[in-house]
Amino acid sequence: DVQLVESGGGSVQAGGSLRLSCAASGYPYYMTWFRQAPGKEREGVAGMEGVGRTTYTDSAKGRFTISREYAKRTLSLQMNSLKPEDTAMYYCAASVGAGSISSILDPAGYRSWGQGTQVTVS
Repeated sequence: DVQLVESGGGSVQAGGSLRLSCAASGYPYYMTWFRQAPGKEREGVAGMEGVGRTTYTDSAKGRFTISREYAKRTLSLQMNSLKPEDTAMYYCAASVGAGSISSILDPAGYRSWGQGTQVTVS
């Protein structure tokens, strides 16, 4: 397991941008951003596996960009054109081994989670 610490959340008006960061204690194969709004299930937003294969949920495509700096052990999520429906607690999750995750945007199977960072779009 790895330790994860998110940062970068905040409040922004619709159409604005935020950048989330997740610092990891190691080099997990899978790193993914999830979000959970009040009363809703946790959903995968964007994930990265291996050396750079990315997957986005449909609502994030064209607006969000996931990136990873291996030297700094950091995962980022650049969020542009934010909408009120993007309001949620955002979590970073990781899984160490290749093949340990069957579906990168499915929260099941991830053993390591950050504490979350709140994003509010008004």
